[in-house]
Order: sequence, then C-alpha cells, then structure tokens
Amino acid sequence: MTSSKRSSFFVLPILVLAGALAGGLFGPRIGVAAAASEDDVKSSFRQFSQVLSTVEQRYADRVEAEKAIYQGAIPQMLQALDPHSQFFDPESYERLRDDQRGRYAGVGMTIQPRDGQTVVVHPFPKTPAYRAGLRPGDIIVEVNKEKMEGLSSTEVANRLRGPEGTDVEIGYERPGHKGMTYVTVTRATIPRPSVPVAFELRDNIGFIKIESFNENTGKELDDALEKLGADNLEGLVLDLRDNRGGLLSQGVYVSDEFLEKGQTIVSHYGRSSSERAYKAQRGNRGRSFPMVVMVNCNSASASEIVAGALQDHDRALVVGSNTFGKGLVQTVYPLGETSGLALTTARYYTPSGRLIQRRYDGVSMVEYYNDPCSEHYKPVHDEVKLTDHGRQVYGGGGIEPDIAVSAERLNDFQIMLRRAFAFENFAQHYTLDRDSMPAGWEATDEVVEEFREFLVNEDIEFEEADFTANRDFIKRFIKREVYISAYDLEQGEQVYYALDPEVEKALEALPAAQKLLEDPSRVVAQK
Repeated sequence: MTSSKRSSFFVLPILVLAGALAGGLFGPRIGVAAAASEDDVKSSFRQFSQVLSTVEQRYADRVEAEKAIYQGAIPQMLQALDPHSQFFDPESYERLRDDQRGRYAGVGMTIQPRDGQTVVVHPFPKTPAYRAGLRPGDIIVEVNKEKMEGLSSTEVANRLRGPEGTDVEIGYERPGHKGMTYVTVTRATIPRPSVPVAFELRDNIGFIKIESFNENTGKELDDALEKLGADNLEGLVLDLRDNRGGLLSQGVYVSDEFLEKGQTIVSHYGRSSSERAYKAQRGNRGRSFPMVVMVNCNSASASEIVAGALQDHDRALVVGSNTFGKGLVQTVYPLGETSGLALTTARYYTPSGRLIQRRYDGVSMVEYYNDPCSEHYKPVHDEVKLTDHGRQVYGGGGIEPDIAVSAERLNDFQIMLRRAFAFENFAQHYTLDRDSMPAGWEATDEVVEEFREFLVNEDIEFEEADFTANRDFIKRFIKREVYISAYDLEQGEQVYYALDPEVEKALEALPAAQKLLEDPSRVVAQK
C-alpha cells in the first residue's frame, strides 16, 4: 500500500552506493576517521552523555531518551555535515529497504486524501486489491473494523500494510452505490516497478520511463528494450523526469546499455573511499539509434549519472530543465537489524570530470531542496568541461540540458480542476455503468461536454471562457483517468505520456540527436 501524497522536496534524496560495492547490498563499515583522535572522541561522548543525563533528570516533562537521540541528536549532527547524510529509524529504514528491493508487503493500491476522506487513486493490476474489486474513487471507511475518519493517508496505508499472507478487512464506499462494501484481502508481496511504462510513441520510436533505480531496474530495462524490439529501433526517448535516484549500480547498468564497451560511466572518490571508475562492461552491442533523455529539476543522483554519461559521450541529447545537482555519494551502514546510517563517503564525477553537486553552504534544508524547481534558479557554472565531440558542459549545478524545455505549468483553471479531483471523479462516474469500453476510446467533444455538465452538477464553479481555452488539456486528462478507471494504471500512463507536450518536444529533438551521432560538428547545444 502506498500513499500518493508527495512533498515538494525529497523524502529519501540519497544515492545509495552500497549496491555497487563488493557485490553486497550494504558497504563495509569504516573506522573512526584518522583526523579525530581517540581521546577527542571519548571526550565528546562524555559531554553528550552528561547533556543527555541532565535533560533526562531535569527537563520539565518526562523525556524519551530514544526519541531525543533518534529525532534530535543524530539528525542534527548529520545535518551539520551535508544535506544527504541521514539516519534511518526502524520505520524509515524498512521503507528504504522496500524501495531498494522494489517490493513491499500489502494489498497493492495507491491512496490519497480527498475532502477529509481517504480515497483509492488506483489499485495496481493483478494485486489483491484489484482482485477484491477495489477501484479508483472508492472511499476507505474502515480497516479491520477501525474507522479511518481523521487519519492521514499515511496512517491508513500503514494499517493496510502487513506481513505477506495475513488478512485485512477493508470497508469501503463507492460513489453512486448505496451502503458500504466489506472485503477481506490477503496481503501479498507487491512489486514496485521502476520501469512502469515502455511503448512505441511512433513506428519504431520507443519511449521508456524510469521512475527510480532499485535492485530490479536493469532487468526491467532489458525487458522493456526487448518488448520494443531494440535491434530495430530508430529512436528512443528515455524519461528520467522526477526520478530521484537510488542504487548507483543500477545507474551504471542503465548507462552501460547505451554506451560503447569500455567507455567511462562515472567515477568517485572521497577521503576514506579510494578512487574508482566504472566503465561499460557489455556496451550497446551495436545499437546506435538516436536518443533523447528527458530530465527536470527533480531528476537527481543516479538519474544525473545516466544523463551526464550519455551527454558527455555525445550518445544522447538531454532535453528539459536543469537537474537537481546531487554529486554526493552515500553508503548505507546498518546499525543493528532495524536502523541504518546513510553517510556521504565520496563525490562522483561524470566522464568529462564534472562535479555536478550544487552548493549547500549557508542555505537551509528547505531552500536546498526547493531551489532547483524555482523559476528564479540559476545554476552556477563552477567549471567548464568538454564532451567527446568538443561541446561545452558545466559542473557545479546539476546537468544543464542541451535543449531547454520548460516544464508544463498549470494555470489557475487547471489547478482548480486538479485540486477538485474533477478528472478522477468524472472517470469513476463515466465508467461506473459501462461493462466494457470500446478499443481505442477517445475523449470526443461529446465526452468533453458531458464533463462540463458533470462540473456543473458537482457545483464546481468555472468560467466558460476558461473551459473553452483549456479543451486540449481537459481531453488529455479525461482520457488518462478514464483509461486508468476502465483498464489499469499502465494503460492510463501510456495515454498520458503519448499526449504529453514535453514528450512531443523530445520527439522533435530526435533528428538533432541523429545528427549528433552522424556529424557532431552540426549540433550546437542550445543553452
């Protein structure tokens, strides 16, 4: 079970290096740094113990020592180092491991808060929730006879998750139906695909979306390329937008898939981490179709490794907006069986030698995580490097795209519709009494008019001029949500990306990507 509530900054903004070390998931423990003498460490421990003891004995209210350490002392210490070193308590550590494995135990659906209730956004195909009949728009009222009113979607999700093979009773209401329905669902292992969408945008032009880099990403990419018939592809759009990273080993694997054997993908080194360069081991096996890599301000860490490697070797054109700028590498050290420490142990460099880490001295955590998506953000060009073909690229502030494409910004009318969940509610209403949908269903003008009447009936106020001016936007989102409601998430996502204006811009850049492969002197990066 997952909650779809997303913050504007990273919850787990880390590049986990451990998977690329010695074949194990976690790297080896390291000793105390030589710069800190044993006496200094002992003295610091004594001072900390005295402070904690005084707080426990003298503070006005009862103090939970574990809370003071896990939520106070340790996080504050790590924040003083850099924005990416962090401590994982048992709950967050388990979420981290689930993210790395690409699976979790639960019922298999995404939920979100809506008008004070918890609503199903979509059940994942072939999961217990889907088989039990739960559908988009259903309202979760009870879990194991406990009322969910007043609980956050995260709290509801935690109650729905549990060990594989255990049962959970869900009571839900469906708009348009009277009464509440109860179903008993047996929890199962739910896969979280990191490559959720792969399809042909045009004849022999593929589209692959990579949402994260977990232990299964390499295999999922191989499956996607096989599905698309990679040997016959005439172009590929690789979408890394909003991909916040993950395992370095999988970022290396993805880059390896498209580069020539022996080409450098990334290198890293730190004070206690010896220098290491990762090179393409298998290579692209002669596949030289033109490529466009899509990025935005939320593309970070392993995403930037892939984009940087393909850009530096002139293998692909990077399209979109400036990436996040995370060039610090974390190794996760287990602390017992239920907690862990993600510690920055190195910096990584793209093949041309760029360090793309953004500056973080003198800025708050909120500023650090929110600034890259600000319309006023200007990356610092601390260094100038050259690609294999002599194009200028820059370090010091993420990966700057070769072709800038502004992210779609919603206007006030569009924001109002999204906040009212108008498309999701209409799709539930539209598909409620339809046993099947015709193949190739489209959001026709008649469907759009039905949507307009739906808004009126739901007392959602709007101006007719706004409705008319946004008909293309309305058609796109109606089609997406109807396909999700009538079929499944993958169908809806294919519709969404096929109609995405930014994807259309990426398609338009493929001829330039082809020229980059044929004659690099003809391609000038557009800054």
